[in-house]
Amino acid sequence: MNRTLTAINIVPGQGSPRLTKAQKVFNRLIQQINDRRAKLAAWEEITPPFQRKYMAEMHPLLQAAEDLRIETARALDQLSGLKGLSKRERRLVVNLVVDLAGGLLAEGENEEMKRLYNKHAHSDFDEDQAAMLDGMRFMFEESLGIDLGDAVDLNSPEAVMARIRERMEEQQRGPAPRARKARRTKSAQALAKEEQQLAETQRISQSIREIYRKLASALHPDREADPLERERKTVLMQRANQAYEKGNLLQLLELQIELEHIDQAAINGLGEERLSQYNKVIKEQLGELDAEIARAEGEFRMRFGITTHGRVTPASLLRNLAGEIASVQIEVRQMREDLAVFQNIQATKAWLKEMPARHWMDLDDLPF
Repeated sequence: MNRTLTAINIVPGQGSPRLTKAQKVFNRLIQQINDRRAKLAAWEEITPPFQRKYMAEMHPLLQAAEDLRIETARALDQLSGLKGLSKRERRLVVNLVVDLAGGLLAEGENEEMKRLYNKHAHSDFDEDQAAMLDGMRFMFEESLGIDLGDAVDLNSPEAVMARIRERMEEQQRGPAPRARKARRTKSAQALAKEEQQLAETQRISQSIREIYRKLASALHPDREADPLERERKTVLMQRANQAYEKGNLLQLLELQIELEHIDQAAINGLGEERLSQYNKVIKEQLGELDAEIARAEGEFRMRFGITTHGRVTPASLLRNLAGEIASVQIEVRQMREDLAVFQNIQATKAWLKEMPARHWMDLDDLPF
């Protein structure tokens, strides 16, 4: 799927030194398809090395950071009951415990952190979480105009997005009867245009079917006596079947070129009407590739917890990961130093005075 279409390109001939508009569009679409395939391949190729580096270096650091936050919450809980702190200092310590415990609970169940949260927030974490999720539900339903229902897990972004898509698809299917009624009231011109589009779609399908039939005739493995050639044709036939099922014109054309069923002269000689049909199909496949790229990026972000809203490219991922690893290393070192400070009340008071400069408190804002 990720091979480039270098063989499929219309070049000017001796009799017609300039390309027609349809030919130029065809070549431009092929180049865009090549670009999209390269992007999709890049997302597929970056996953193994990224995962190895993430699991070897980032994952242990994040686990260490979580353990240190738990230790810090425990230490601050003990400090909150000691004499020698002013009201302001005690309030800061209490707020830190609530923030730390709440952040840890947002990542997973921890009865010890829930106890600390409830103790210092003077409320119930489960009730606070339920109120927050109700607010999220209201926000989603009001902004999108849909009912998410009671079964959706609002703690899971994947589940929420799946339910939103499901509800929106239901809404799109709902007005179908009215759409049919509107069709009856359309003008003769509008109906004629629809019939023309339907006829064009049928012609495109016929063109794809013709290519597939020629390939199927040449590749049928049962007609081949040589075992190795039969195996090769079986693989090619599977590719042809998959391409035909998806209506993938380009993959069928690639197979024709691979089998030398068509050459450069045949590509150059494609008529304007046939090219216009092909261009329409290729535009649709370009949109499908864009959707695949977006899906690949979204799955990658979700898998590794990348929450930054800026542009993320496969070429920059390893470099960015190295930078984030260095940042977490600094934060972990800072937390270890701070834990040592909490053993002394006077050192703790000085620490609280400098607290805004403690960057590890923003660890949850990291994109990993």
